[in-house]
Amino acid sequence: MCGIAGIIGRLDEPNRAALKRMNDAMLHRGPDAGGMWFSTPDDRGWGALLGHRRLAILDLSEAGAQPMIDPVTEHVITFNGEIYNFPELRQRLVAEGQEFNSTGDTAIMLRALGLHGPAAVSWLRGMFAFASWDPKRRRLLLARDPLGIKPLYLARSTNPDGGWSIAFASELRALLASGLLGTPRLDPQAVASGVWNGFVAGPGTAVKGIDLFWPGSFLELDGAGKEVRKEEFWRIPDRAPDPTMGEEDLAAILEEGLRLHLASDVPLAVFLSGGVDSSAMANLAQRAAQNPVHTFTLAFEEQEFNEAPIARQIAAAIGTQHHEVVLTEGHFVGKLEAALDSLDQPTFDGLNAYYMSHAIRAAGFTVALSGTGGDELFGGYTSYRDLPVLQRWSRRAAWIPRSLQVAVATLATRGLRRSGGTVQPQTRWAKLPAMVGRGDDLLALYQLAYALFLPGFQQELLARGFAEALADGLPPAMRRRIVAETRHRTPLSAISVMEQRLFLGERLLRDNDAASMASSLEQRVPLVDQVLFESIDRLPDRARYRPLGRKAMLRRIGLRGLDPALFERPKSGFVLPFDRWIRRGLKDAMDQTLRDPQAIAPVGLDPVAVERLWRAFLEGAPGMYWSRVWSLYVFIQWCHRNRVFR
Repeated sequence: MCGIAGIIGRLDEPNRAALKRMNDAMLHRGPDAGGMWFSTPDDRGWGALLGHRRLAILDLSEAGAQPMIDPVTEHVITFNGEIYNFPELRQRLVAEGQEFNSTGDTAIMLRALGLHGPAAVSWLRGMFAFASWDPKRRRLLLARDPLGIKPLYLARSTNPDGGWSIAFASELRALLASGLLGTPRLDPQAVASGVWNGFVAGPGTAVKGIDLFWPGSFLELDGAGKEVRKEEFWRIPDRAPDPTMGEEDLAAILEEGLRLHLASDVPLAVFLSGGVDSSAMANLAQRAAQNPVHTFTLAFEEQEFNEAPIARQIAAAIGTQHHEVVLTEGHFVGKLEAALDSLDQPTFDGLNAYYMSHAIRAAGFTVALSGTGGDELFGGYTSYRDLPVLQRWSRRAAWIPRSLQVAVATLATRGLRRSGGTVQPQTRWAKLPAMVGRGDDLLALYQLAYALFLPGFQQELLARGFAEALADGLPPAMRRRIVAETRHRTPLSAISVMEQRLFLGERLLRDNDAASMASSLEQRVPLVDQVLFESIDRLPDRARYRPLGRKAMLRRIGLRGLDPALFERPKSGFVLPFDRWIRRGLKDAMDQTLRDPQAIAPVGLDPVAVERLWRAFLEGAPGMYWSRVWSLYVFIQWCHRNRVFR
């Protein structure tokens, strides 16, 4: 895993300096080496400028350095990620008469792209974002992996005389560091998305003029940065395929995928929280490895959050070499500035992964496997249980006027609105009237269930005249995409796609990438894999999801040889003791920010509403969870740290 950057523009000193600033801003993504490459200029003096920061994982020699030039096709690439099926691709190319000096994956994919063009992108199995320059045709190919594990940000110049047309990078902050964008401006849709979701849903970003490249697509640009071809090489079909997959076949696919994810020329570890997903990854990794696998668990002094004892038992049962990292309140507060600086976009998640990644890297590891993705594939969240029920009731009550349904729901939740606090409870039950009002629209129900705030209070939080609430909390392009991918799916299958695209794709994967790379650690996610997704998508719903919330098939495949009693306990997410820490060690810093109109107003929020929310939280108002105030605090902090204002 690395950091990539590039510009299509004039091959002059200002653009070279801009590329260097982008590269330098991503030093944490690739401390092992850095490089820049410039194409020959055209008649106007324009061309491609490519940059790279290297975190050496495979082929640690100079033969793996980037930007890499292929000696046969003369194509050039800057690449971030891992191609797990590169041995298979190598054999394919060798059969065509090709020879290679490098033992890594970059040289293989570069040769494939040079010989076969954009068609070869669909051959790649892995996590990736790359830019490849064809010197003969003077075209730049950009692509991102199917499920969006690796980020890729794109900025387009609005000034025809600006000397550049396209800039891209692995991090939004690298584009800010380039200086090409002038004074960055906060996107109003980002504020609305942040208030609804706690993160900024794509394809837009927190900054006007910077977009997140859509997963599973490639873009071909000419030497002036004009779009030549744009295509999706992979997408989620709008209906599940015929249910032809069996459990034993799926087990073989999952085990083979895990084995591919273990390829590394540097030390590798496994996140172990003690839950089903991470335990399955650790167990399968140990079964595939010849030596004891190293597992890491984040432990807390607050025992109600501490899964270290059970993780210790599971590690002993698997036979790993286990490590526990104790995160105290004092350590969290003391390192908070660095943790907040690791966030590439505003999000209320990601800091747990930051502290764990920092500890694993400090222990001498460069790669870590995570169990992220299991809940999305096998129905581990409460959304799989609750939303279909609400949708069914809505359809059964279709004969009742919608206005009457909403009135009854409002009456049923009246007690919540009489709590007497400065802000009414922002709970799922309090959202019931709004959810009833959306009928059987499953995406709307999903988004309302996950919304941090009630729609009415969202309007209060958004600064008047700047940001308007988004329909269902999603940019129109994202909403259209998800509707298209779920149109003919069963409710459970549709929810899985929503979880895959939104909770996983727009939050967990993006946050984990930024958090782990801030410590120069590559995080791999074997359960987020297009081959595995396609295979699981061919399971019958009953086999895949039932009993709801149990992830029974993943348990049977991934936890073989382990005592099932180790996992018979209530599901708990990998969260920090935020509620307690916010009321103690973090209180003064957050109080200073959330009561300061001069800090709040420039980021598109209403100071009065934010202060009311903070006061309600401190007073212990019912239904006022820590995530509500934390999300706004982080949003404000991110904007000020990166100088991005309305």
